Amino acid sequence: MKLVVATFNRDKLSELRALLDLADLELVSLADVPGATAPRETGATLEENAVLKARAARALTGLGAIGDDTGLEVYALDGAPGVRSARYAGPRATYADNVKKLLEALRGVPRERRTARFRTVCAACLASGEKLMAEGVIEGIITEAPRGSAGFGYDPVFELEGDGRTLAELKAGEKNRMSHRARAVLGLRKRLEDRIRG
Repeated sequence: MKLVVATFNRDKLSELRALLDLADLELVSLADVPGATAPRETGATLEENAVLKARAARALTGLGAIGDDTGLEVYALDGAPGVRSARYAGPRATYADNVKKLLEALRGVPRERRTARFRTVCAACLASGEKLMAEGVIEGIITEAPRGSAGFGYDPVFELEGDGRTLAELKAGEKNRMSHRARAVLGLRKRLEDRIRG
């Protein structure tokens, strides 16, 4: 089975390839498709955006496609940045821009109120038209300053609940076992395995 991942983000594709390492599954990204453009994330929820991306990639390529959306939901900010996490500091924001805006929004907020969760929703829209969904969630605390050099996005400021380390302080193998994206993708992997073997 060949699936296109609805992303141009090489960091995300690398994580997905490691997690969806199935013998009969080949993953390509939209970056490998000539003339491809990223679908606009117009959904009001992570679920809507994940499906929107997968459907757009399937329509463009004719292949089954995987779309995902991740949101960092900070309780003290009423769930923000949420569905706008990747664009929190603007449409062309860098990882650093988003982290800076988040830390500014939480300036003066005590540690016990800096709780947050990372949530990823994955959707696969297969060439047959079948849709598969999975979700992964992890809880944590937003640190006052970035820590760690691994990972990407908000990883340096998201300290795992009960662990004491940020996602950026984990080795890649550790992160791929316990992250929000890992949990969602592994849930999707089980469903894909059933289809491949079916």
